[in-house]
Amino acid sequence: MANSTHAHLRYNILDYCFRNKSFNFEELLKFVNEGIAELYPGDGISTRTLRDDLKVFRDKERGFGAPLPENIRVLKYTDPKFSIAQRSLMGHEQYLIDAAQQLLSRFENHPRYDKLAEALIKFQDEEDSETDTSKILFYDQNEEYKGIQHLKPLYLAIKKKEVLKITYKGFKDENSSSFEFHPHLLKQYNRRWFVFGLNKTRETKEWSIPLDERLIGFNILEDISYIESNTDWDTFFRTMVGVVRPVDAEVVRVILRFHNGREQYFKTKPFQPDYDEFLEEDKQDQVWFDTILNNELVQQILSYGHDVEVLEPKSLKHKMREHTSVMQNYYMI
Repeated sequence: MANSTHAHLRYNILDYCFRNKSFNFEELLKFVNEGIAELYPGDGISTRTLRDDLKVFRDKERGFGAPLPENIRVLKYTDPKFSIAQRSLMGHEQYLIDAAQQLLSRFENHPRYDKLAEALIKFQDEEDSETDTSKILFYDQNEEYKGIQHLKPLYLAIKKKEVLKITYKGFKDENSSSFEFHPHLLKQYNRRWFVFGLNKTRETKEWSIPLDERLIGFNILEDISYIESNTDWDTFFRTMVGVVRPVDAEVVRVILRFHNGREQYFKTKPFQPDYDEFLEEDKQDQVWFDTILNNELVQQILSYGHDVEVLEPKSLKHKMREHTSVMQNYYMI
């Protein structure tokens, strides 16, 4: 029977190692104990516990059924695409989820409860649907998203104030490039995660990196001092739509007029949360907000089709005219 103390943490560390490292048993034990000690100082596991964990990973009936051969020196998955995150919860894990749901139900009126409850309900629904076709919840999720495995390591790098060497290759790049990066925060936008920080190689603050296949990988630079951010991130994001901020972008006032009652749809899910309305009776179909101009703003406006009109500023009106002119040429008959 595997040691249940911080078992979930151990399993995640082991899963990461089997996918990304090439450790022998002793190296693996050292790495796992270092990971445990970061969250539980003074704690660790024995050789016996690690051997029991390996049995759990290999067990096809009561474990993860991982492609982890026995009697090999290097402990690594034979299928690099395998991850325990893709497997159904084991019995004791489902028990913990159920217990957590019961515990959180005590805080039903707490303002933070809603997000926790949503996550737990999603867990429950996905597990139930493994054996029952009557799935209840359908989430707007990105099935092709390939960058989620970077989320936790980057989160920990920010917490531990680690400097990273990023290897990146854009969709249009012929070759990959590397640069020194000081990560400061993570942000989700449009069903994709981004990490923001200082690109020291280019001496650029607020550099954003998408967590997808363009991020080839990263390593910790041990002997370089971490540089803290002095950016007011709340103001930074509240004055823009999306995650791309052009160099020297200026905040301007945008005024939109909606048609066919579409202003009501905008108000239920505004793409700029700090919008405001006009008091005048003849302007109830208009909204305004202060933001920078970028492609993501244009894309959000275009999503309303002919039901929205840009009134100000003139530079944004010109951008919209350029887009609609090109689109018109697509449909010439």
